[in-house]
Amino acid sequence: METIISLCGFYSLALALFHTGFWKFFGWKTDLAKLKFYNRGIMQILNIQLIFSFSFTAVVCFYFSTDLLNSELGKWFLGANSLFWLLRTLQQFIFLKKNHYIIHILTVVFMLGIILFALPLF
Repeated sequence: METIISLCGFYSLALALFHTGFWKFFGWKTDLAKLKFYNRGIMQILNIQLIFSFSFTAVVCFYFSTDLLNSELGKWFLGANSLFWLLRTLQQFIFLKKNHYIIHILTVVFMLGIILFALPLF
């Protein structure tokens, strides 16, 4: 199961790195300029906080895999991360109702997060 925890770490790290590219991937320099200053700021702050959160989760998975597997706190941490990805997956269907292959790929990626973080709980 420690291998699964390591995979959770790599998964989280990959998402953190993906989020660092949002400014370029989504043309935020021009698109966010159309928003009011506070909405523009909120979008960027939320993204930076997600990068931190995913990076922190990766570090915890890499350095505390035994603790995650053998402690009540570790199980709550894994369960909370699985729930995070479940909620994120559900939000795909609420906020991104477009039938586009990128959205479908992201849905599968988020479902992988649900599974990876839940597996060590069983």
